[in-house]
Amino acid sequence: MSLFKARDWWSTVLGEKEEFDQGCLCLADVDNTGNGQDKVIVGSFMGYLRIFNPHPVKTGDGAQAEDLLLEVHLRDPILQVEVGKFVSGTEMLHLAVLHSRKLCVYSVSGSLGNVEHGTQYQIKLMYEHNLQRTACNMTYGSFGGVKGRDLICIQSMDGMLMVFEQESYAFGRFLPGSLLPGPLAYSSRTDSFITVSSCRQVESYKYQVLAFATDADKRQETEQQKLGSGKRLVVDWTLNIGEQALDICIVSFNQSASSVFVLGERNFFCLKDNGQIRFMKKLDCSPSCFLPYCSVSEGTINTLIGNHNNMLHVYQDVTLKWATQLPHIPVAVRVGCLHDLKGVIVTLSDDGHLQCSYLGTDPSLFQAPKVESRELNYDELDIELKELQKIIKDVNKSQGVWPMTEREDDLKVSAMVSPNFDSVSQSTDVEVGADLVPSVTVKVTLQNRVALQKIRLSVYVQPPLVLTCDQFTFELMDRNPEGIPRVSQCKFRLPLKLICLPGQPSKTASHKLTIDTNKSPVSLLSLFPGFANQSEDDQVNVMGFRFLGGSRVTLLASKTSQRYRIQSEQFEDLWLITNELIIRLQEYFEKQGIKDFACSFSGSMPLQEYFELIDHHFELRINGEKLEELLSERAVQFRAIQRRLLTRFKDKTPAPLQHLDTLLDGTYKQVISLADAVEENQDNLFQSFTRLKSATHLVILLIGLWQKLSADQIAILEAAFLPLQQDTQELGWEETVDAAISHLLKTCLSKSSKEQALNLSSQLSIPKDTSRLKKHITLLCDRLAKGGRLCLSTDAAAPQTMVMPGGCATIPESDLEERSVEQDSTELFTNHKHLIVETPMPEVSPLQGVSE
Repeated sequence: MSLFKARDWWSTVLGEKEEFDQGCLCLADVDNTGNGQDKVIVGSFMGYLRIFNPHPVKTGDGAQAEDLLLEVHLRDPILQVEVGKFVSGTEMLHLAVLHSRKLCVYSVSGSLGNVEHGTQYQIKLMYEHNLQRTACNMTYGSFGGVKGRDLICIQSMDGMLMVFEQESYAFGRFLPGSLLPGPLAYSSRTDSFITVSSCRQVESYKYQVLAFATDADKRQETEQQKLGSGKRLVVDWTLNIGEQALDICIVSFNQSASSVFVLGERNFFCLKDNGQIRFMKKLDCSPSCFLPYCSVSEGTINTLIGNHNNMLHVYQDVTLKWATQLPHIPVAVRVGCLHDLKGVIVTLSDDGHLQCSYLGTDPSLFQAPKVESRELNYDELDIELKELQKIIKDVNKSQGVWPMTEREDDLKVSAMVSPNFDSVSQSTDVEVGADLVPSVTVKVTLQNRVALQKIRLSVYVQPPLVLTCDQFTFELMDRNPEGIPRVSQCKFRLPLKLICLPGQPSKTASHKLTIDTNKSPVSLLSLFPGFANQSEDDQVNVMGFRFLGGSRVTLLASKTSQRYRIQSEQFEDLWLITNELIIRLQEYFEKQGIKDFACSFSGSMPLQEYFELIDHHFELRINGEKLEELLSERAVQFRAIQRRLLTRFKDKTPAPLQHLDTLLDGTYKQVISLADAVEENQDNLFQSFTRLKSATHLVILLIGLWQKLSADQIAILEAAFLPLQQDTQELGWEETVDAAISHLLKTCLSKSSKEQALNLSSQLSIPKDTSRLKKHITLLCDRLAKGGRLCLSTDAAAPQTMVMPGGCATIPESDLEERSVEQDSTELFTNHKHLIVETPMPEVSPLQGVSE
C-alpha cells in the first residue's frame, strides 16, 4: 500500500466493454501545431480511434466534450498506434495505425469552424498496406541512417519482419528459430532491431544484415529455417535472460551511448548496446508495463514500472525513488506535455480507464475540532471505574455472556457406546502381535432446540485409539440470528476390553501401588465381570489383565484390610487399571446407596519412576534433533556434489570425475540411512510420548488421592501436565509443562510477593536437560504437601499465609526467570477444557498395544 496516491489531473473511461493493450496508447503533437503540446491517441481492439487534448478547468476534472478532438470507428481491431514521419516528401508527423492484416497511415488536421463549436478535426488516409501475414506489433525509425523520414518494421505472428519504406514495401525476413513473436524495438545508434525470442533470450539483428539476407518471399515455407540464396541471416548478439519479456525500450544518453531496457516477468534489465548487462533489478510484484526515460542526474536513467497491485514505481537505475497508488492496473504508460504542464503521466488500463496524473501530495484540510475544557471530577471517575471492574469480574466468574443452561439447551450432544464389538473389525491394523484388534461403534445423537446455521462435530480419543472418521459438518437451512459460535461437548467411556484382555496374574512385579479405601474390599469378579478367567478358581481377590501387545497388570484385593494393590513390570501400565478400579468402585457403592465412599493414597509419590520416563522421552527428542541436523548436512553435501557433476557433464571438454560419482553414491546412501533413522526415532518418540502421558495421568491421579484435591484442582493439574495433544521438536512437552508449573509456583503456590514479582521470559525453547523440570515437579508436590492449593482466580495471586509449615524453600529467581508462558492463568488451561467430542457414528479401534 502506497503512502501517496497519484494525483488525478484528468481522467475518463473509454467506451463500453472495450479492450486495450500496451500498443494502444501514444502521445505526440499529431496535428503538427508546433507548440510542443502533446495529444493523447488511443486505439482499441474494437476498432475505435480517439484523440484527446485534455485541458481541465481545475485539477481532477473529468473529460469534457471539447477534450475529445476526434473519434472514428475503423472497424478492424487496432493493435498499435505510432506517430512519425511516415509520408514521403514532407517531414510532417503522421499517424500509423496497425491492424491485424493492414497498416494505415493517416494525416490529422484541424480546421477553424465558422460557429462557436471551435476547431473541427478530421483524419485523411494517406496510404495503406495490406499484409499477407497476421501482424503482431511494429516499430519505426530511420532505418539504415536515412534522414528526414521514418521507416516502419512490422513483425508477424510467425516471426517475419516486414520493412516498409513509407508508401512502398521493401523486403521481408524470417527470424531464425522463431516460434512466437516477442516485443520489438529499433536502436538508431547501432541501426539494429532488438527482440526477445521464445527461447527467452534477447537478440539483436543489424538492419544491413536483414537487408542483404535471403528474401523470405523467395523461399518455401518448409525451408524457412534453412539457408537459401543470398547472405545468411545471422544474429549480431544474444543474451539469455531466462524469462519471457513484456516490453523493450531504447534510451539514449547521447549520440555515443544508448541502453536497451527489457521488462521481464520478474525482473527488468538494462543492457549496453553490445548486449552486456549494465544492471538488473528483481521486482517484488508482477509488472504490467514500463517506460524508461532520461534522468536529470547525469549517467542515470529513470524508469516508470506499473504492476498488478495498482502501483506505479519510479526507479533511478535500481533504486526505488517513489511509489504511488493508481486507481487501476496500467497496461500502458507514457509521459508527455499537456496543456503547458510538463511531465504528465498518462496511464491506460485494459478496460479503458485513461488517466492523466502527476506525482506529489495534497495537504490535508482536516482540522480536529476544539474540545471544550472542563474540570475532571476524580471522585466520580473512581466510582465509575470500580463499578466497571465489578461488572468485568462478575462476567468472568459467570464464564460467559449467556447463562450456561440456555447455551446447553440450544444443542445437546449425547453419545452411546455399543455394548458389543463389531462383527468385522474396522481397524486398519488387524493384528497387534498375536492379538486381533477389535472395534466398537459409538452413536452420537444431536438435539437442537433452536435453528442453527452450521454444526461441526469433532471426536477425539487418546492414542493408541484411532477413529474411522473424526470430522463431520451439518448444514442446516435456517441461520443463527446472532451468528456467534458456541460449543457443546460430552464425554463417553469406551469398554476396557477394547485394549485389554483377561490375563494370568503375576505374583512379582517391579512397580506396585496401594490404594486405600474406607470400605470393605469388593469382589473383583463383581467389579470386572468380563475379565473372569475360567482356569483360575480363586479370582475374588486376584485378577490379571493383559494389554494388546503383551504387557500384563495384576490387581489384588486385601482379605483383611481395605486396600487394593496394582502391580506391573511397566510403571506406565498401572494407570489404566488403577483409574478403572477407582471408577468402578465409586459406581459400585453408588448403586448400594453409600455416598461416603472415598479412596486415598498414602504411599510415597513414585517420582523417580516418572522422571525416568521423562528422561527417556527427552533423550529421544535430543536424538531427533541431532539426526535432523545431520540429515540436513548430508542433503546440502548431496546437492553440492550434484552441482559439481552437472557442471562437469555440461562442459564441452569434460574433465575427469575424480570419484565424484562414488562420493555421490555414498552420500545418497547416507541420506537414505539417516532418513530411515529419523523415521524410526519419530516412531519411538510417539510411543514414548504415549507412555509419558499414561504415567502423567497416573501421577495426577495419585496426587489427587494423596492431597484429596477437588475436581477443579485436578483439572488445573491436568491442564498443566498435559497441555499438548501432539509432541513436536518445535514445541515439546518438557518446556511447555515447565512453563505451566513455573506459573503455578509463581502464582497460587507462591510463598511471598518476591516470588510473584519474578518475570518469566516469553520464549519457549527446548531445554538443555530435564533437571530444572524435575526440580519444579518435586517442588510442586512439596508445596501441595505443605498446604498449598491450586486455583485460577485473581485473588489467588496473593501470598498464601495459610498452613505452610517451615522448611519449604522458595524457588530461586534465576530458575523462574528462565521459562515462562505468554498467556495468563485463565488462558493457560482453556484449551484443555474444550475437548470437543462430536461424531455421528465413528468406529473406534486401538492402533497398537500401548497401555493408554
